[in-house]
Amino acid sequence: MTMSSDRAVPEPLGDPGDIETELLHHLELRTGKTWSADADVFGSGGLSSLFAMELVVHLERTYGIAVRGADLQMDNFRTARSMAALVGRLRRPAVGGSGA
Repeated sequence: MTMSSDRAVPEPLGDPGDIETELLHHLELRTGKTWSADADVFGSGGLSSLFAMELVVHLERTYGIAVRGADLQMDNFRTARSMAALVGRLRRPAVGGSGA
């Protein structure tokens, strides 16, 4: 297995549960607080829109996705579960795509 230094995870995690677990760990490291998968990280107060943008960057770098347009809604970043679902959606090939 080749590990690249510019990626936080050498190979993308595939299982939504694995993604949730990684995101919960990331949130705990960044906030100093333990979170459940369905806890609203912004509804609890103290976390800013700047933190939301940090989450976007983390998701893009860690999972090799691009979060754009309609996917930049706060609801996609409220919980570890919603972020894992977003990653899953963005990692799937587009319907009707050529795959090449």
